[in-house]
Amino acid sequence: MTVALRVMSPGLMTTLQDLGRPGFQRLGIPVSGALDPVSLRAANLIVGNPAATAALEIAYQGPLLAVEADSVRVALAGAGAPLDVLDESGAAERVPPLASVRLQRGQRLRVGALTGGAVAYLAVEGGFAVEPMLGSRSTYVRAGIGGFAGRAIVAGDLLPLSNDAATERDERMLPSLDLAAPARFRVVLGPQDDYFTDAAIRTLLDATYTVTPATDRMGMRLDGPRLEHAKGFNIVSDGIAPGAIQVPGNGLPIVLLADRQTTGGYPKVATVISADLPALGRLMPGAKVAFQAVGIDAAEAARRQMAASVAELEGSVTAARREGVIDEAKLLAANLVSGVVDARN
Repeated sequence: MTVALRVMSPGLMTTLQDLGRPGFQRLGIPVSGALDPVSLRAANLIVGNPAATAALEIAYQGPLLAVEADSVRVALAGAGAPLDVLDESGAAERVPPLASVRLQRGQRLRVGALTGGAVAYLAVEGGFAVEPMLGSRSTYVRAGIGGFAGRAIVAGDLLPLSNDAATERDERMLPSLDLAAPARFRVVLGPQDDYFTDAAIRTLLDATYTVTPATDRMGMRLDGPRLEHAKGFNIVSDGIAPGAIQVPGNGLPIVLLADRQTTGGYPKVATVISADLPALGRLMPGAKVAFQAVGIDAAEAARRQMAASVAELEGSVTAARREGVIDEAKLLAANLVSGVVDARN
């Protein structure tokens, strides 16, 4: 018998993602991986997985999943979303944020609409039993590789689980997870900032842009003041780094994300530093974005600080608080009043 989660409803865009498949861009294969690796790591820590274990990346609206295993343990981290456990009668119990929960066969798990961010991660204890592609279980939808059948999940899918059942232990939680976006996203100018006028550079660093609905896992399209090219908008195609801000002929910036192409022929005015990419990756359409230029030393220091903060998450995991449960039947059957008082006396 397959031990799995059955997809009853897939959500808007739910894919399997880990930390990506670096090392193959020379072959034209993008890194892919989680848009928000901090939240991915957090979800895995809560259920007791290694930080890089593949989990379901949920965009905007979550799935409804049925448990087809003796038991399974899950946790949700990232953008705020209601996480409900439904029994066979349809009665729902809300799971506290950043906490693990154990489900039994026949129960269902529902993730509602995301708030405050575009992505969240549903980790399963033990992970999903899918074969890695080039060392990663991340889904790259455009090429149909990795993850579950190389695509977003659809209704009727059976997502195989690595563990036959959840381990017998108490549930765990993270007391908090700081996912606040910075007031300004830090960038290192270049590598083709000389292809832009001085006024364009000032505009990039002074203006506020808006994330458009055309944003996807490949790139974040921004709307706002246009950036003027100084030498045209075509270059000999070169490599694309994560966070590169490419500016095509219309002058509107595109920040390249996890599923970015490996090479590109538009000049890149700047690159968002790696420490700020997780916060950028969770932005919703309509969010405001502003930039601040920093040097390489500052970018490297910020990366080290982010790595240290992520490492500290493991030590922050604690036993989940057990909410008190009131048995209404017992309460109503109890004699809570020992006598009757005449209010007129």
